[in-house]
Amino acid sequence: MIEGARVIAAMVGIQFLDVGGDTLMKSATKDGMSIFIFTVYSNLFALCFLLPSSLFYHRKRAPPPISTSIFCRIFLLSCIQTSVQILMNTGIGYSSPTLASTMVDLVPAFTFILALISSILMMR
Repeated sequence: MIEGARVIAAMVGIQFLDVGGDTLMKSATKDGMSIFIFTVYSNLFALCFLLPSSLFYHRKRAPPPISTSIFCRIFLLSCIQTSVQILMNTGIGYSSPTLASTMVDLVPAFTFILALISSILMMR
C-alpha cells in the first residue's frame, strides 16, 4: 500500500517537474535567452544531478565496462536527445507549455498506433 503511494507520488512529482521546466523555458526564451543556451544549461543541470547519483549507486561494486559499441550508442542517444529537446523547446516557443505536456502524455497512444501500423502488435 505504501509502496504504491510512493510510486504515484514519484510520477506526480515528475509531471510537476516536467511542466515546471517547460514553463521555465517559455519564460526564459520570452525574456531573450537562446533556446540552444537553455538546452545546454538544462543538460548540465541534469549531468550535475545524475552523475553523483550514478556514482552513489555503483559505490559498492565496480562500474560496468564501457566498450566502443556502448560508447557509440550513448553518443548517438545523446545527440538524438539534444536534437529532440531543441525541437521541443522551439515548439514551446511557438505555443504553450500546456500543449507540450499534453503531447508527452500522448506518446503511449502514438506508440500503440505505430506498433499496429508496423505489424509489431496484432489486434484480435
